[in-house]
Amino acid sequence: MNSNVAVIGAGSWGTALATVLADNEHNVKIWTRRQKQADEINNSHTNTKYLPGFTLPHTIQASSDLAWCTRDVKYVLLVVPTKAIRDTVTQLKPHVKDYNILIHASKGIEPGTSKRISEMVEEELDEKKGEATVVLSGPSHAEEVCERQPTTVTVSSHIAQAAEEVQELFMNNNFRVYTNQDLIGVEIGGALKNIIALGIGLTEGLGYGDNAKAALMTRGLAEIARLGIKLGANPLTFTGLSGLGDLIVTCTSQHSRNWRTGYKLGMGKNLENVLDEMGMVVEGVRTTKAVKELSNRLKVEMPITEALFEVLFNEKKPEAAAYQLMGRVRKHEVENVSLLLGPDFQEKWQGKSWSPNDNE
Repeated sequence: MNSNVAVIGAGSWGTALATVLADNEHNVKIWTRRQKQADEINNSHTNTKYLPGFTLPHTIQASSDLAWCTRDVKYVLLVVPTKAIRDTVTQLKPHVKDYNILIHASKGIEPGTSKRISEMVEEELDEKKGEATVVLSGPSHAEEVCERQPTTVTVSSHIAQAAEEVQELFMNNNFRVYTNQDLIGVEIGGALKNIIALGIGLTEGLGYGDNAKAALMTRGLAEIARLGIKLGANPLTFTGLSGLGDLIVTCTSQHSRNWRTGYKLGMGKNLENVLDEMGMVVEGVRTTKAVKELSNRLKVEMPITEALFEVLFNEKKPEAAAYQLMGRVRKHEVENVSLLLGPDFQEKWQGKSWSPNDNE
């Protein structure tokens, strides 16, 4: 059945998801802060700043009028940078109805509060409206989605029915959607993989090869899992699409802004200049700061995050950070197994009552 959907944010990912929805014959209205961008989408069916070379479905409508975009819609898809979440949700609040399902497809952690995006949304909305928020995450480059290349993602929510509705909303032959009950793990995996991608890009900028890349990705996944488990995530989430899958795609593709930023830093460029060159938000930079604060507070060991924090914010040389990581004290590779499969694992995760439809 056709649905009315408002997409809040006309960057590359918001536009790509709007394309998926339009392909599914939903009625899509996309909101942008700039009327000039809305006019381009409406008249030329392009979004050249964020997705150059792509023609958008002619059925997508765009506007800078938030009230118009959200009128008579059931689903509201929020796709803005983490730093804009609270302000955007505050603007959205008067237009969100009790029957709306709010979806977010952003990836990050807020510095200062260490809040995940769903927590920020819930704080800014009435609690009843916020608790049904659905997160959409997974290994997905906007460019490939617009090319209708095969893509798989995960949706998660505290409310199983809401997740299943969003699964149905997006699913098609090119865009496969799974459900996952672990909202914390899905958001943590999606946010922290950007930190590791910065590190991978940095090592490649230094001229290191595949051995270093494999080491950093593997130990990075362990680092992500350590923090996620401390926050209450299901360990198995980090072996799935929003964990290992998202980590692989972000760390191995030059589509990734985080990889490109790290690469330029490894080549010796200044962070401020690199961010100016990128012209788009690089979520991993801000997330590194937020996760460093969070790991310190929770006393979770995160050496890759700590080394990148020093490079990004304390002007440490990338070569010195790499040397610091390689010179750490001896460790046992599987020191995390006791965390991943502790004695309470079966009781905590195998007996949950949240039971979405079979998605195999």
